[in-house]
Amino acid sequence: MSLSPSAHVDTFCRDNLPPEAHWPEFLDVPGVRYPDRLNCAVELADATAERLGPDRPCLRAPGAAPWSYGELRRLSDRIARVLVEDHGIVPGNRVLLRGPNTPWQVACWFGVVKAGAVVVATMPLLRRGELATIAEIAALDFALCDARYTSELRAADVPGLRIVEYGGEHGLADAAARKSDTDGTGSADGTGGTFTAVDTAADDVALLAFTSGTTGRPKATMHTHRDVLAIADTFSAHILRPEPDDVFTGTPPLAFTFGLGGLVVFPLRVGASTLLIEKAAPDRLMDLIAEHRVTVCITAPTAYRAMLGAGRVERLATVRRAVAAGEHLPVAIWHAFHDATGLELIDGIGATEMLHIFISAADGDIRPGATGRAVPGYVAAVLDENGAEQPAGSPGQLAVKGPTGCRYLSDRRQDVYVRDGWNITGDIFVQDADGYFWYQARQDDMIVSAGYNIAGPEVEEALLAHPDVAECAVVGLPDEARGQIVSAFVVLRAGATGDAARCAALQQFVKERIAPYKYPRRVFFRGELPKTATGKLQRSRLRAEFPSALADA
Repeated sequence: MSLSPSAHVDTFCRDNLPPEAHWPEFLDVPGVRYPDRLNCAVELADATAERLGPDRPCLRAPGAAPWSYGELRRLSDRIARVLVEDHGIVPGNRVLLRGPNTPWQVACWFGVVKAGAVVVATMPLLRRGELATIAEIAALDFALCDARYTSELRAADVPGLRIVEYGGEHGLADAAARKSDTDGTGSADGTGGTFTAVDTAADDVALLAFTSGTTGRPKATMHTHRDVLAIADTFSAHILRPEPDDVFTGTPPLAFTFGLGGLVVFPLRVGASTLLIEKAAPDRLMDLIAEHRVTVCITAPTAYRAMLGAGRVERLATVRRAVAAGEHLPVAIWHAFHDATGLELIDGIGATEMLHIFISAADGDIRPGATGRAVPGYVAAVLDENGAEQPAGSPGQLAVKGPTGCRYLSDRRQDVYVRDGWNITGDIFVQDADGYFWYQARQDDMIVSAGYNIAGPEVEEALLAHPDVAECAVVGLPDEARGQIVSAFVVLRAGATGDAARCAALQQFVKERIAPYKYPRRVFFRGELPKTATGKLQRSRLRAEFPSALADA
């Protein structure tokens, strides 16, 4: 797969692609073929505004008037101008985005991409140490940050990092407004501040999406302008099948590729609108769905379970499509939700490395309990440890190929994820005779809790920084509500007491060092940890001892 001439002046991303021999096989799929020159922000915002009209509603937020496609186009143009003219951003520079799900976050995303730069989106929950690591890996020197979330970013003390705020009294919003006035074109018609988007190559990198590894050090997955459109033209087009009058909403952060695709790329690809919610408990989410007449909801299985618990499911009456992904969907939740609402949850599995969902099913193709079949454009198989395809009914490693695939930024783990042209996801599945895939377990030590991927070793590292912790091991233990619970087995230093107060202190200690959702919800105090003869920690034994651990808690 030869690459087109790049528009990137800063060649960092292409310079750090893995060698082509280590790439997965990329499939040439009808309907997912694009011209060599392509800017995905132009295709999603500008082209849609021209095709369906600039006044069409685009971005919604609770308590605010909707932004139109024309307004998104104008504001993202102004942001691009500010980045280029005021801050010297050149194509290929990496720009960190930090903030919750808001229209401003989307406008910044589009402005960065129009400027030919590369988006590095991060969640507002991340702490200074995590942000510093991301900045180091991505070689960042510029950040756009919601004015309410600058403290941890500044505390990360990244050398040379320039931080520009948006959404505050004085910052990017003010600069973008001025940009439309100083050239004499920003008068009443609001057409000022136009920007000619960089003519990027379809295979220029558009975003770096970070995913945790089992070592605790995150990996940067590289995705191109072509990839961004490909997820809309595969899963969304064939499985979700959105319509221009749909109203989307959901809970995954836009920093997750699940959220970016489901809440921005999919609706904008067809001219629909999306309701962006910073944070909402299930009861509030259901109120907003009713208020805004939402038709497509995208969230994790645990959220659907919580909606049932909140009651008054009639508030979901306008929903016609409900996607459950980010973690395994238990068949009991599928049936309970269907019985209560009549809706058939669309299950799916995706990966940051693949950008979005590649196995799913909808409507009459759904088999409750099965994740689904390969999304059109993708092929999937179950392989044994030698890479041979398993017969139907036999468990093995899930492997997938398609128009998107894993390319880590300068990371030796590329050869772990990609083997013989396949993307190996780390999940164990069984495929039946009809081609449906049935989830069994995670292969590695990644903990998937309420839709969040959490690396156990990262939590261990945070715990070990506490002076009272001598040793620890962190695993995921089964939990009915969250799928898995982050659980820590802790050996304390001599003289320290393992009691409820100590447990709470350790949990708070972790919350202050890494994103709070990663903290251990269960802490078991042990005299020693199980190890091999060579001293290697045996996490599998801790998982096997789950019932006795609860008895000892």
